[in-house]
Amino acid sequence: MSDEYLVEIKRSARKVSPDAGRWVRAHGARRSFATKALAAQWARIMSPPDRTVWVQDAAPWDASDVDGYVVGGRRVSPRRDPDPGEQGSLADLG
Repeated sequence: MSDEYLVEIKRSARKVSPDAGRWVRAHGARRSFATKALAAQWARIMSPPDRTVWVQDAAPWDASDVDGYVVGGRRVSPRRDPDPGEQGSLADLG
């Protein structure tokens, strides 16, 4: 096993980041980094102002030989109000 952190740049990252798309066309869909932190830094650099590109670790059961995936999109912010309110019964509506 290598000490490098190998990522596959997924279509979602290429769709939201023209820079990531150009990199894939020039070099292929996989890239290795010395560390995961460097992969994450590269993903941040690839992120356009209104979108996010980030590194997602591969699941332990993932059959691929990559350590993670570079993915893109909009990250959903957590709810600001942790209390969703009271839950009512459907019987109360009728």
